[in-house]
Amino acid sequence: MTSPSHTVLDVIRLHYDGLTPAERKLADSLLEHYPVSGLGSITTVADNAGVSTPTVARMVQKLGYKGYPEFQHHLHQDLEATISNPIAKHDRWAAGVPTAHILNRFADAVTSNLRDTLSSIDVATFDEAAKLLQDEKRGIYFVGGRITGALAEYFFTHMQVIRSKTSLISTNRSSWPQYLLNMGEGDVLVIFDIRRYEQELATLAEAAAASGVVIILFTDVWASPVARHARHVFKVRIEAPSAWDSSVVTLFTVEALIEAVQSATWERTRERMSALERLFERSRLFRRTETGKEG
Repeated sequence: MTSPSHTVLDVIRLHYDGLTPAERKLADSLLEHYPVSGLGSITTVADNAGVSTPTVARMVQKLGYKGYPEFQHHLHQDLEATISNPIAKHDRWAAGVPTAHILNRFADAVTSNLRDTLSSIDVATFDEAAKLLQDEKRGIYFVGGRITGALAEYFFTHMQVIRSKTSLISTNRSSWPQYLLNMGEGDVLVIFDIRRYEQELATLAEAAAASGVVIILFTDVWASPVARHARHVFKVRIEAPSAWDSSVVTLFTVEALIEAVQSATWERTRERMSALERLFERSRLFRRTETGKEG
């Protein structure tokens, strides 16, 4: 049986290559509008996918579930986790608050998140994403949601020192068409979209992908709808004993990518960093104080 920490989405993808053509047709139908696509009756799900009811029954057992009811039970759990709001999350954690100090409880949760995320990250995906970010022929754009926009800005701030042709997309969404207009085929769009997913980001991703833009997505284990348009997807664990989702592991992954790009392009990066320091020295706005600290 698959690990309890896996979502149904993970399970389908893990078993996809071993499915029959009819089962793959069903899997594609389920993945297209996951998780709601699997919440109907077994007959409805079969009809929507254009397969037989026995095909549905066989596939869910092949995925490791005892039957369709258990399969749907896990889908409902995934849906609940996806739409969970901060108040509901807090109440769920508060119901079983351990006696240990919050520092220890939070550390345990983050450590577990990091361990689980590292075990699921595909090294080839990480390396391919790093190569895309290194390629100076490509423009790189960064965007996030209401909370994750801070992560997008953090990533951009480092990457603009390492390389040229980087842009942070404005939070003013009415300006997004102008950014799309400037994106060329082969450029890279880095998107952060953590539950509760933002439809505007999915719309942006769809339009960018249609223009040949390569999308790198940072999301959670339940996977933002943006994943349908992304070439590389980093699904990180975000659960923590808090009303808010944790960004620790997302930031860890971002910083690891920054280091991978920086190390691979160190000669060029060192020149840019040295030039930037000279500009800071020359600028009155950023001049150093007599103590050596930046004022």
